[in-house]
This record gives sequence, structure tokens and C-alpha cells, in this order.
Amino acid sequence: MPGEFELIARHFTRPPQDRSVVLGVGDDCALLAPSPGHELAVSVDTSVAQVHFPGEAPAFAIGHRALAVSLSDLAAMGAKARWCVMSLTLSNADDAWLGEYARGFHALCLASGVSLVGGDVTRGELAIGVTVHGEVPTGSALRRSGASVGEWLAVTGTLGGAHAGLLAWQAGERDLADNPWLGAYLLPQPRLAAGQALRGLASAAIDISDGLVADLDHLCRASGVGAQLDCECLPLPEGLQARLGEQGALRAALCGGDDYELLISLAQRDIAEARARLAGLGLSLTLIGRVTRKTGVQGVPDEARSGWQHFSGETP
Repeated sequence: MPGEFELIARHFTRPPQDRSVVLGVGDDCALLAPSPGHELAVSVDTSVAQVHFPGEAPAFAIGHRALAVSLSDLAAMGAKARWCVMSLTLSNADDAWLGEYARGFHALCLASGVSLVGGDVTRGELAIGVTVHGEVPTGSALRRSGASVGEWLAVTGTLGGAHAGLLAWQAGERDLADNPWLGAYLLPQPRLAAGQALRGLASAAIDISDGLVADLDHLCRASGVGAQLDCECLPLPEGLQARLGEQGALRAALCGGDDYELLISLAQRDIAEARARLAGLGLSLTLIGRVTRKTGVQGVPDEARSGWQHFSGETP
């Protein structure tokens, strides 16, 4: 197996995207120059093969996905993505696999304006840890804790497609080029621009990773409120009901997870402006319910109340 430093130099050293990187890959630490008047937003996600993604997935998709799920947390805060560090554990240093993995990771870095500024490569079962750093103007970050009774609940994009992709993979489908469901699952798109556009309009926000019901419950608990969902208003991708059936599509949208859309609360007066801003990004914003005084998430069929939770595997 090639040495750690050889692997890093070959596959993960790239020129920084801007002058904020004073010192990048190659030293004991990176040195960064944050923008004046901004707060630093930091998040970390660990992706483990056969837990968070199929280990047999294309290496390009694994690299993309490992970064995307962390960037989605920055999107939920309304932050601009700036820098990341990555730890990669793998059992075999296959050069072709690493090249494709790095290509997927760096392609999303480039698309998102992120500089990879450090990391670590070691031997073991396939797992990836990515820490992302973003910036948000002081005092303007979106949080989970700002929803108020009477406000609307809304989501960007569509829900359920990623779960259809997981089911497709489990059924043996492998062609990402001809299967949009696999793409939704393996190549999620973090809503960074949408999160920034919603600053000053959304009162609370969270990204949908564990499933709509589970993540809405997280938002409600943080805000000390409840929610009334209208399941008939959920935005489903075209063809989802034909593929999964009506009930299967509903369950996928409510608790399938991995959609990485943004769930927000906002006041009636801000709906039109929020929709206009997102339309400029090619995104829809769909109203799916209201914030209530009664705690808990109401309006959800009992069979659709589970979402992903580590260790137990689901949320009751």
C-alpha cells in the first residue's frame, strides 16, 4: 500500500480556490483567513460503508456523497461553504478507485466553492469523515430554533426520490446514467445557494437527511412548537407513485430520508419573496403544513412515522 503522504499528494492536493487559504494541504495544520464581519459555521459527518452508502457504489459517487452530506448542514444554516478537511479510511489503496473517489470529491468542491485544506488517510474498513467550514454574516444564520406558532412549513425541491434510489440499488439496479432514482440517492445536491437565499426570510431551517417527519420533529423540539402536516401537499418527483405505488411514495417522502432538501418555517408575508428567490435558482418551494402550539408532528399516518436514527436504525 502506498504511504499516506504519497496518496495525499497524488489524489488530494489541489490549488486553493481563493486567497483565504493561507496554508493548505501538506503541513500539520491549515491556516485560514476568515472574512471580517462573519461567523464561522462548522459541521462534521461520518459516512460508513454499508451503513450510510453501499460500499460497492461507484467511487466517484462515494466521493461526491461524502462531501455533499456535510455541505447540506451548511446549507441549512444559510452559510457559504469555504473549506473542508477529510479523513479517509480504506482497506486497499487501489489507485484507480482513489482517482475516481478524488474526482467526485473535487468536482463537488469546485462546484461549491470549497477548498480541501487538509486530511488524513489510513488503513481500515471504508469510512469517510468530512468536516466543513462555512461563513455566514454575523447574526444572520438560520437555526432550528426560530419557528413560531402560526407560521408555514415549506420544503425545497421534491421528496422521496432518494429512497426510491436506495430501493433501486437494493433491487440490483446499477446504471446511474439511465436511472434518476439512483442519482438522487448516490449524488445528492446540497442546497447551498437556497440556504443563503432564504436568510432573512426563513425563521428556522433544517436539512432533510433522516426523513421529513424525523427532521421536522427535530426542528419542532428545538423551537418548542408542534406541526400539522398536509400530506396531500408533499412535492413528489414525477414518476415516484408509478414506481412505488401511492402508499410507498408517501412513505418515501415522509420518512425515506437522504433527500437533502431544506425544510423551513416562514411567515405568510415572506412566502412570495422566498419563492421568487428560489425560482431564480431553478428551485420550487412547497407549503406542506403549519407550525402549531400543540407539540409533536400531526397529520402523519402511523406507518410513516419512522426515520433514520443511528444505533437503533430508526426513530419511533
